[in-house]
Amino acid sequence: MSTHDGITDRVGAFGREAVSNGWTTERFAVLGLIGLVLLAFGPTFQVYLFTEFMIIALFALAFNLLYGYTGLLSFGHAMFYAGGSYGMAIVLRDASPYVAEVVGSGIAPLVTFVLGALAGVSLVLLIAVPVGWLSVRLEEIYFALITLAFGMLVFSVIIQNPGGLTRGTDGVIVTLGITEVAGMEFRLGERRTYYFLTAAIVLPSIYAIWRVVNSPFGTVCKAIRESPDRAAALGVDVTYHRWMTFVVSAAFVGVAGVLIAGLANVASPYHAHWTTSAIPVVATVIGGATFFAGPIVGAFVFLYVRWGISRFPALEAHWEFFFGLMLIGTVLYFKQGAAGGLLMLRGWLGDVRAAYDRGGTDAALDYAKESTSERLGRGDRSAEEEGGDRE
Repeated sequence: MSTHDGITDRVGAFGREAVSNGWTTERFAVLGLIGLVLLAFGPTFQVYLFTEFMIIALFALAFNLLYGYTGLLSFGHAMFYAGGSYGMAIVLRDASPYVAEVVGSGIAPLVTFVLGALAGVSLVLLIAVPVGWLSVRLEEIYFALITLAFGMLVFSVIIQNPGGLTRGTDGVIVTLGITEVAGMEFRLGERRTYYFLTAAIVLPSIYAIWRVVNSPFGTVCKAIRESPDRAAALGVDVTYHRWMTFVVSAAFVGVAGVLIAGLANVASPYHAHWTTSAIPVVATVIGGATFFAGPIVGAFVFLYVRWGISRFPALEAHWEFFFGLMLIGTVLYFKQGAAGGLLMLRGWLGDVRAAYDRGGTDAALDYAKESTSERLGRGDRSAEEEGGDRE
């Protein structure tokens, strides 16, 4: 049995145990929603940080639909992130007066935001369809490089400020106005209001991606990831299916782009930079590409570890070094990422408890030492074998 199969069995056992104790899916959902509501009453900066986490989690999940489930590594998904943000920002900037004349000034900011979101996702699809059609004809490193090239091409176009639309390096300022609904006024850009707005968009988007992954479409994606040749032999049009996956992935990234523009109050050209494309890659590697929730866990670790480092000036000056150490440790000792690591830790703690029940504290300590040294040794041997293979 592989490590992944063992972890999957533990997930299934955990789920069966929870359900047998009365923890239905609905109860988990209600508990999660209560937690989200309570978070809104925390410190303002933490509300902002968690809002950013939700957006990055959606970004990473959408990226993993292409990478973890179809086997294509893209280094250019930031172009869709920027497409969503610029589409929304330009509509807010240029169409707000016309929308106010049609629907009235009270609800105009909310209507303009919705229209801007639709425009942003439409712009992303307009870019993704031809870019995906060209890119999916290549595989492995060539696919990664062509997506990187397209991403930097979009970044260069934004910098050039075509037709005065993008404002070059300054970006487009996003101003979310005050909306009046049923006699109540609220400012969309207020931290807690935007937090709820983000949650109302991100949660259904995550559910939609989950449905895609667990649909026949998602099953074909996994088959292509495991063996494109065998999938083709079964009658699957591999190129077309990769293209459709590319477009679906880009659309959800566009939704994340729309939300980041409202959170940051600007559509920045650096939303299209290759370093932004690296964010979902890093989050997915940290969290684990083989688990649906892996990118979510990775996004949380990525953002909050980065914030924790920033709290200490001495560490902040060299944050790339400490972040690099974390990535090295993840790659060497947590092959399935943080999500897999947490499940492995749960299983290991169960084994330690079993050793304690058999022989007391000494037996538990002996088992912990032996299993830890064995795990570390296996990580070292794996690193040496991978180095030997590269040579």
